Amino acid sequence: MSDEKTTENTGDLKLAGLFAFKIGMSTIYDGGVAIPVTALRYEPMIVSQVKTNEKDGYTAVQVAFDPKRDGRTSLAEKNHLKGTGFENGAYFTREVRQDLPAGIEKGQKVSIASLAKGDMVKITSNSKGHGFAGVVKRYNFAGGPAAHGSGFHRRPGSAGNRTWPARVMPGKRFPGHFGDEVITNINVKVCDVIPDENVILVKGPVPGAANSLVRLLKM
Repeated sequence: MSDEKTTENTGDLKLAGLFAFKIGMSTIYDGGVAIPVTALRYEPMIVSQVKTNEKDGYTAVQVAFDPKRDGRTSLAEKNHLKGTGFENGAYFTREVRQDLPAGIEKGQKVSIASLAKGDMVKITSNSKGHGFAGVVKRYNFAGGPAAHGSGFHRRPGSAGNRTWPARVMPGKRFPGHFGDEVITNINVKVCDVIPDENVILVKGPVPGAANSLVRLLKM
């Protein structure tokens, strides 16, 4: 993982990663070649806590973003975010684990320039949830005959054992909750960063539905 230890002239901080919200997919063109991209919306992040080896046992930068309304915020959260510009609280506080940049302080703004065009990143987000699903949809089972009165169709088929061990073995694939899992894609290319619009374009699809929170960390 890369470790950026520089700041812009504006004083904005550069970190080894960012958080952004998925907008949707589009296409850009580079020399006549169509490249599928996913657009991510960057919400300005503020450093809300600096974690150190001495105090916390590891180094990380905690960031807050997406402000709340006053009535939705507890007193503890207000005190924690005091001096960050999120006096009424923030919907999200997340960590970027990395070596601490020189001169980092609570309340500093995190620059979207932490990522640049051409960077390779590791992307993590929650996949779309599909509720309760059967084995055909969940695990691509073939099912049985669809006609001639078989009555089998999309059922899972035999699942148990005989007298011994007289139980279903752990890990057997059954109907159940499908999707809504943490998915990580590695070596994803940043195709463009548009600071004026707070938009990051990454190559290819990103797991999750629109407005899903996505973590991007430099490889």
